[in-house]
Amino acid sequence: MLAAVKTSRIPIRVARQAVKVAGQRHVVVSAVRRRDIRGIQSAAQTERDTITRLLYSIGTKREVERHLRIFSSASHPTSPAKFAVIKVGGAVLGELDELALSLSFLYRVGLYPVILHGAGPQLNDIMEREGVVPDYIDGIRVTDAKTLQIARRVFHEENLKLVGALEKLGTRARPITSGVFTADYLDKEKYRLVGKITKVDKRPLEASIRAGALPILTSLAESPDGQILNVNADIAAGELAKELEPMKIVFLNDKGGLFHGVTGEKMDVINLDEDFDTLMKEPWVKYGTKLKLREFKELLDHLPRSSSVAVISASSLQKELFTDSGAGTLIRRGYKLFKHDNIEAIGADRFRQVVHDRDPEVLAGLQSVTGVLNDLKKTPYTIYGDDPLDVIAVVSHPEGETPVMTKLLASRSGVLNNVTDNVFNSIKKDHRKLFWTTHAEDENRAWHFERADGSFTRAGRSLFWYGVHDVAEVERIIKDFEAKGRIERSFLPVGPSAPPHRAAVAAAPAGAKAYSTLALRVPGSKRGYATSATDGPVSTEIKRVALIGARGYTGQALTSLLSSHPHIDLTHVSSRQLAGYPLTGYTKHSVDYTNLSHEDVEQLEKSGEVDAWIMALPNGVCKPYVDAVDRGSAERKGEKSVIVDLSADYRFEKGWTYGLPELYGRENIRNSKRISNPGCYATSAQMLIAPLIKHVGGLPTVFGLSGYSGAGTLPATDPDGRPTTVPKVTPQSLKHGVKPYSLTDHIHEREAGFHLSDLLPSGASPLKVAFIPAVTPWFSGIISTASIPLNGNLTAREVIALFEEKYQGDKLVQIIKEVPQLPAIENKHTWTVGGFQVHSEGNRVVIVGGLDNLLKGAATQCMQNLNLALGYDEYAGIPIDPK
Repeated sequence: MLAAVKTSRIPIRVARQAVKVAGQRHVVVSAVRRRDIRGIQSAAQTERDTITRLLYSIGTKREVERHLRIFSSASHPTSPAKFAVIKVGGAVLGELDELALSLSFLYRVGLYPVILHGAGPQLNDIMEREGVVPDYIDGIRVTDAKTLQIARRVFHEENLKLVGALEKLGTRARPITSGVFTADYLDKEKYRLVGKITKVDKRPLEASIRAGALPILTSLAESPDGQILNVNADIAAGELAKELEPMKIVFLNDKGGLFHGVTGEKMDVINLDEDFDTLMKEPWVKYGTKLKLREFKELLDHLPRSSSVAVISASSLQKELFTDSGAGTLIRRGYKLFKHDNIEAIGADRFRQVVHDRDPEVLAGLQSVTGVLNDLKKTPYTIYGDDPLDVIAVVSHPEGETPVMTKLLASRSGVLNNVTDNVFNSIKKDHRKLFWTTHAEDENRAWHFERADGSFTRAGRSLFWYGVHDVAEVERIIKDFEAKGRIERSFLPVGPSAPPHRAAVAAAPAGAKAYSTLALRVPGSKRGYATSATDGPVSTEIKRVALIGARGYTGQALTSLLSSHPHIDLTHVSSRQLAGYPLTGYTKHSVDYTNLSHEDVEQLEKSGEVDAWIMALPNGVCKPYVDAVDRGSAERKGEKSVIVDLSADYRFEKGWTYGLPELYGRENIRNSKRISNPGCYATSAQMLIAPLIKHVGGLPTVFGLSGYSGAGTLPATDPDGRPTTVPKVTPQSLKHGVKPYSLTDHIHEREAGFHLSDLLPSGASPLKVAFIPAVTPWFSGIISTASIPLNGNLTAREVIALFEEKYQGDKLVQIIKEVPQLPAIENKHTWTVGGFQVHSEGNRVVIVGGLDNLLKGAATQCMQNLNLALGYDEYAGIPIDPK
């Protein structure tokens, strides 16, 4: 969610020590309570200050203190439960120490969330041991008397475990296993003892908080006549939130967020008003994901717009709550964004009031509201914002000049709910370059650093920009600004002020750079700057890419990857069916689909407008476009463009480089202008066989199961009349089974054998591979099982060692012991291999490998090849899961 990025967390050892010390101090305070009230208050404040300082390790001091201030002000003695409802999944209870530490930190800084937990996995384990078979209807657990008896016992045990773990850390907690939820039968005949909540009594929760203890709830309810009823914990948390109306509703799970079904990237923010309808139409949003999104929408529709839902892991709780970038997935209602070229469109009085209340120059007495309005009239401008004006931004953009963001005014709600990011992304879609300034003491200054490509600070102000990667150009632009009076302070020459470097550093928040030009952003990261460790020098020059054939699933995955790439600018997207429509999924700037003819392609290449072409076309269609690029290249001045072809058309052609970096070397790809992207099945088959190439003693056989997206798409029309795509093969057509096809002579069979033969010693006979594919009812992901005869005996340990040696240092290869399952493959950018087993006679090995056919089997591998050919770091723009 990308280059390998470690989530910033408070180290567990430090956290334990801090909470332990805090707990000891709490005991001491209790012991002297009657003797020295002032001493108690001093110790409590010291404790809070200590934990607050520890929180600075996950974010800047300003953002931690700002969020802490906002959350602390949310609750009032008359309504003490307004901070957060935290729903703890049963799987998270398995990491009890981690969970208790995270909750204790909140307690230590004076925040009291209401905690409700499930216990599904624990309940299933005990039921299995006691011989009770779980029964589900419509995803709801049918609860008979025996099941309810076990459920009550399990809920009470898990509740007391969590309370005990918190108490050990010095955090007061109160078990509340009844008296909060009243319910009627959901459908007694169908679901038996399952309840539908009709009333929430918040008094036990508020009493717990007033007594200084965290309330720990189960999701069991009672009927009006006293019958205990089972209620789904997610639904109970939602009903609880509707009653309490907290600022935050947090769902803790073991995944740490919601993930895009095609790219595999974690979705940082979902704005339901903007995104819900679009998401629900996505082919990968189905079953549980669709139900979850509907539940979140229904919940937030009942709450104030200041409320939001976060889906995160327990270990990331502090980062989600106390930093601007967050850690999981934030879901909120949001508002529709607008942009206008005059203040009358939003109401001049409303605009004046925002400037009066929020503009730091006006608040400091350095400028008047009238002066701000007069400045607006000097150049053409656009006002960006949301309906309630939680965020207002003004961008000045005279014809032919570089745009300047002259105002960015956010309310507390706008910052807390990330509306600022939405508005800023809207600006980025319209402007490929942008400059802006802030005070060096701006409490949100870290936010600006995170979104700029370069910056420096001088004389109490910081200048930021994105979209310009050459210092000489930055200096030229600033000279033009100063000559025309478009910025209010001299920033020339470009660079840090001299000699008072220390002053500039002192003005920077912790972790920020006072001078930062051409900083390389970690792809997909919202926070800070990073350098990329590579084997040699890599380019950071911006290159322009054209995508031919963007309608299908692979084109969509490529669009998302290109959107997060730090150096690539997607300038042309061609699709015959979608010509004239805006491209979705690309956030750097707006791009419309065109229908590029062969002549258009030739002209674009000739004029040097494109640095690389991605051909995402069906087999047999690509050649006329490649020929057009070749004709244009012949007349092009300077360096010729790169082509990466995802079809099978050039995988056997001389003069083309076969782009499987893990097997056939990266240097050939770096030196190539014509690269054929391997097939999805063929990639996995070759990577399964390659480490054993010297030990193959017969015909390797690979059986591949692929998600139905691998069968391709057909053009269709959505309900709004917009061209869209539908799968050629659907789960319904498969009757939820699997369908083998092309049982012999599949093109990937030839492809795998042809290229693996390059790894054999000179003079050896070409390798042949048997391959049998089958299509499945899941959306994406290939599971390939290889049975490989050996020319000598090997043990499973020796086979694993060969794989570890072969793929050492390859960031997109995961080697595991167990057989890879679909969750380890679908939506992942890696190739995963495991399940190493050798026949009892030692002469045949069976191995299972898996990849997502749309990612490592297509789009991700294309990005590897494109990065290498353009001189970038191989993994730039590719999310990499920690191994």
